[in-house]
Amino acid sequence: MSMHPPPVPSVIAVVGPTGSGKTGLAIELARRLGTEIISADSMQFYRYMGIGTAAPTAAEQAAAKHHFVGFLDPDEEMAAGRFEPLARAVVRGLNEHGRPAIVAGGSGLYVSAVIDGIFDGPVGDAAIRTRLREEAERLGNEGLMARLQAIDPAYAASLTSENDLVRVVRALEVHEVTGRTFTELHAEHRARVAPLPAVQVALDWDRGALYDRINHRVDQMVAAGWVGEVRDLLSRGYGPQIARLKALGYREIAAHLRGEQSLDAALTATKMHHRRYAKRQLSWFRGDARVQWLPATLESTATTLADHAMDLVSAPGAANHAFGRLGPA
Repeated sequence: MSMHPPPVPSVIAVVGPTGSGKTGLAIELARRLGTEIISADSMQFYRYMGIGTAAPTAAEQAAAKHHFVGFLDPDEEMAAGRFEPLARAVVRGLNEHGRPAIVAGGSGLYVSAVIDGIFDGPVGDAAIRTRLREEAERLGNEGLMARLQAIDPAYAASLTSENDLVRVVRALEVHEVTGRTFTELHAEHRARVAPLPAVQVALDWDRGALYDRINHRVDQMVAAGWVGEVRDLLSRGYGPQIARLKALGYREIAAHLRGEQSLDAALTATKMHHRRYAKRQLSWFRGDARVQWLPATLESTATTLADHAMDLVSAPGAANHAFGRLGPA
């Protein structure tokens, strides 16, 4: 009988809502497997925003190499279509040395770009796009988001907020042009393009406990200097980028620094936005039957969670295909 350990997939994705503990679990898995981490958090791509986006700290990045953390200036554009070839190149490089890539993040579209490839949709219609933008100016972004939630709730759940106007408009535009939702078109794309062999795990918290963690983390961010971080962004001339990037809490703290609201009011709104985002993330990832949920409690540690995750990774048939063996190269 063979004594070889079971094969591992080319990608192990640690996904789920904000504040659930993805970074710690990803680092522990990377340590055990002697591999590296690809960040799939669309806001952690940017420099000067490490505190408010809960980017891995210098110590965490020293514990495991992270790709795509703080590698763009805030005025640079990033999209899932651009991210896909960059991330997949890292996956290939690690796989060629017998190591899986750990993909960690809560931006569902970016995780999907790595695993499934990205679908940009059909050619749009400039007239429809202009009309939808005018409607957003007249009626508010919330109205367009409500329309998208009614038409395509799964895709709407992947967006940070109704202020992600570019993607909201694009999805509504595609629906008007084709009569199809982005979710349907993405599913057809996945049927044509084989996804990478992957195991996806998420941490399953009681909703109340997760919201408590989110609230506490916002307070920790402020204690770590988040207000100063936003002040520095403004001093560097990135005020317009704060509005464009839609990173949760930055607009609220910028408004506080302009004297438009108290810090308490800014943080109350920020916590609410984070909790709402977590709810949308949960909808996205629970809608993907491939994601396996690990029960998490206050007693859970990265070590115990990694034990459970490794059981899933090494289980027979964990992924459709495998390339290597458990353990560092």
